[in-house]
Parts: sequence; structure tokens; C-alpha cells
Amino acid sequence: MTRADRRRALGQHFLADPVVAERIVDAVASTPADLVCEIGAGEGILTTFLAARAGHLVALEIDPPLYARLLRLKAAWPELDVQLADARTFPYESLRERWPAARGVLIVGNLPYSASKPILLRVWEARAALDQATLMLQWEVAERLVAPPGGKAYGILSVFWQTWADVVLLFRVPPTAFRPPPAVESAVVQATFRPAPRVPVEDPATFVRVVKAGFAQRRKTLANALRAGFPRLGAAGIAARLERAGLDGRRRAETLNLQEFARLAESFAGPEGA
Repeated sequence: MTRADRRRALGQHFLADPVVAERIVDAVASTPADLVCEIGAGEGILTTFLAARAGHLVALEIDPPLYARLLRLKAAWPELDVQLADARTFPYESLRERWPAARGVLIVGNLPYSASKPILLRVWEARAALDQATLMLQWEVAERLVAPPGGKAYGILSVFWQTWADVVLLFRVPPTAFRPPPAVESAVVQATFRPAPRVPVEDPATFVRVVKAGFAQRRKTLANALRAGFPRLGAAGIAARLERAGLDGRRRAETLNLQEFARLAESFAGPEGA
């Protein structure tokens, strides 16, 4: 596979506008007391700006030729740690162990379009070890992270991230800021992870399973979607849990707010829940 083929497979569009790069780094607002992890360092336009401000910078890159190119930056930035790694599986939980003195652990990156969802889920899974994430995403994906209930953009990513983080959409980025220019607009989103979820979540595993089941078949009513996700409970068991949560099973998952998802998950808690 050629480099161009790998880039297309990952949906890579490299940021080429230094003004946008500086704007992202300004939003990150890292200090010499912070550890920054850059996802998809690519050609290094963000890397150099980040290295000038962070106390320690871990730059992840999956493409071997780009990784080799980034290694050359270490001559100017000795605090830069370049790693040949897949951001979809990287153990972000280990970052604080790498530099225990860090005041904050900050994630930043221009996420490849084709890999943005698994990267977002992996970062979200590591949220307890992180303080903030500033990410450039395809506009449609950025919309999902900040979407309110009731629309098509609202889904699993919306519920997960909004429950455990304060998420804001900072600004749009036009296709002309990239090389090659994508066919869509992008946006930069910043999430500040919360020490506790926004709504009561006693059993995160059950909460995750309930949310995934609710959105697995979006066109189905909540009762039918949950029945497919929890087949052992049957229609009567699902109806009992919906009643316990005070929810109408004829609704669809996209209409539930975070508090309602929390109540629903609580109704599934315990050994009899599944």
C-alpha cells in the first residue's frame, strides 16, 4: 500500500493552515506544567506549536513514513515523545504514569475522518485519566458531540460525552485549511472531563449497555429497541423497567435526555437487570 493509499484509507486530510493551528493550540492553552498527547501528528504543523508550550508532548502517528519525519523534530524539542501508535487502541490511561508531575493531561488532534468514532470512544473510555480533549472533527461528527435530544445528530456519542464532559463547539474549519481539501467542513470541539457524571450513574457498564441498545435500532420504539438489546427479559420485563423509570416505551431513544437515560439505566441495575 502506498502512502497515498494509506492516507485515503484513514481519511487523512492534513492541516496546512498555520493560523488555524495556532487557534487550536491557543484553545488548548497548555503550560509547562501540562502533559499533552497529540493524536495523528501527521506532518507536524500542530506538533511544533504544542511542543513550544507543553511541558511534555506525546505525539501519536500510525503512518511509518510520517513517524520517521516527526522523529527529526526531537532535535529541536527534546521533550517530544513520538510514538508509532494507533490512536484507536492507544492506552491513554497510561499517560499520567509517563509524567506523574503533570498538572493536566490534555488530548489534542486532527482526527482522521474514517477513524474518528473509534478514537472518540477510546478517548472517552480513558476519561478518568484525562482532563481535556480538543479535537478537530468532520462537522457532522462534531455536531453529534454537542447535539441536544430530539434530532438525528443526537446519539450514543452525544450521551456518552455530554454525561461525562462539558462539551463546546469552538469554531468551524473550512476545507481550504487542509491538504488535500476534504469535501466537507470540519469543526473544533473541546471537552472538559468532569470528576463525576452530570447525572447519577451508579453502574456505568449498565448505563453504556442501555444507551447502546436504545440507539442500536433508531427507528424502533424504545420498548422494541431495548427488547432486542436485552432479549432475556422479554416484553414484560422491558415494560416493567420502563414503568419503573417513568418512561413511555413508545418514545424513541433520540428523545430521551441525560436524566431520563440515567433513570432508565438505574431500572436495569442489579443481577436481575439483564
